Amino acid sequence: MTENRPDSSAQDPWADIRPFNDDEVAGVLANLTQEPELLDALTRYRLPRLSRLMPGLSRRLASLALRRQVRGVQSIKQFQQRIAGYMERMIRTTTDEFTTAGLDRLDPATAYLFIGNHRDISLDPAFVNYALYLAGRNTVRIAIGDNLLKKPYVTDLMRLNKSFIVPRSARGKRAMLAAYQKLSGYMRHSITGDNHSIWMAQREGRAKDGVDGTDPAIIKMMTMSRRAEDRQASLGEAIRELRLVPVAISYEYDPCDVQKARELHAMHTLGKYEKGQYEDISSIVAGITGHKGRVKLTFGTPLSADFTAPDEVAAEIDRQVLEGYQLFPSHYLALEALGHAAELVDPGEITEADRERFETRLAQVPAELREWWLTQYANPVLNKAGRPPFTPGAVQNEPRSEAH
Repeated sequence: MTENRPDSSAQDPWADIRPFNDDEVAGVLANLTQEPELLDALTRYRLPRLSRLMPGLSRRLASLALRRQVRGVQSIKQFQQRIAGYMERMIRTTTDEFTTAGLDRLDPATAYLFIGNHRDISLDPAFVNYALYLAGRNTVRIAIGDNLLKKPYVTDLMRLNKSFIVPRSARGKRAMLAAYQKLSGYMRHSITGDNHSIWMAQREGRAKDGVDGTDPAIIKMMTMSRRAEDRQASLGEAIRELRLVPVAISYEYDPCDVQKARELHAMHTLGKYEKGQYEDISSIVAGITGHKGRVKLTFGTPLSADFTAPDEVAAEIDRQVLEGYQLFPSHYLALEALGHAAELVDPGEITEADRERFETRLAQVPAELREWWLTQYANPVLNKAGRPPFTPGAVQNEPRSEAH
């Protein structure tokens, strides 16, 4: 277990939730290269046969390889520069194209609170970071729920990559309130004190059905710190201070689409879904290694102070995310396959190669999951058109008229 962790103190009120500082990096990395659980995880993935037959040897080999990889890394920036090489290779081998829009409209010297739709556990902020890296800008601090941090070594790796911890496991209203006040204070300090940008998802959990939406409770949490300090401050003033910028990410194909369909199907048929012990880690690996087709990242514009309620802020974030979301042929083909809202399918956006690739992927989906698989791709088309989302097994609402 990793032992080199900063202690909370009056001088560092966010020590237990913030990313690591540069002076902590070397010690954390030294411990990680000797962490048995991490080494076992690496060998199961890279040396599966050797890890079964000779676990001690495979662990020693993994430790040597890890020490070689992090040799000379003394800062967070150096750690992320090592990651950038892997990110470049991932994009080269698992995407057909990665494009961005809107970043040139944002001041490179200003920190922003990027709030985006959430489709992949690790890749959504990773693509934001990569876009910033390519533009020569500082990367973001990433909000990550403590439900994903079941192992100390996972926590350490995330905090080395500038992640800070969002409390979701606190029990009791008083404990949750204190935890969210601390989180709100840290986020405000990052933006207004450190001038360091942040990325966070617009709601807890990925949008598994293709319907993106901002949770107003997140807006309330963000503004807690300013409004506790100045009870006369309006919500709009607190929002403007944080410089919220909506971000939309679109994947032509989601490597976790079958897993998401399985979860949606289980919730519909059984009323519950039991997540496996290592399922989140498996989803992270699948997202990184799986083919994604084209990926589009769109940065919106900073929110003003013209808001009086969290619902209004959430609605504006949703508007910008929806406006920036790129529809791909996979979305139109899914709607066509469902036989729903045929008038929204644009044949001019679909080539024979697109259709062949889509049908090949669909053929690999278990029959009972196909409607749920199609739904997550079809719903963004309906969202863009202002139509209600499609839900398998439900009576679909009539389409809105043009007047709406």
